[in-house]
Amino acid sequence: MDEGEGLTTFIETSVRVQVDRRQRRRDFVAKGLAAAETAKRTGRYTDAAQVVARLEGILDQASKRAGNP
Repeated sequence: MDEGEGLTTFIETSVRVQVDRRQRRRDFVAKGLAAAETAKRTGRYTDAAQVVARLEGILDQASKRAGNP
């Protein structure tokens, strides 16, 4: 707990954070399942190597913006 923080506030904040985290997880899983169903229905899949390459590009751009070589 932070200095001056009461137990009630600590518990309330912890519960709110957990509820939010669980909702985000449910949303993430639902989005993934919907994408899988779309791929299955259309037969259009993205190669894992393409996904990794795109993510690496995004990471490289972010690193350059942050001033990291």
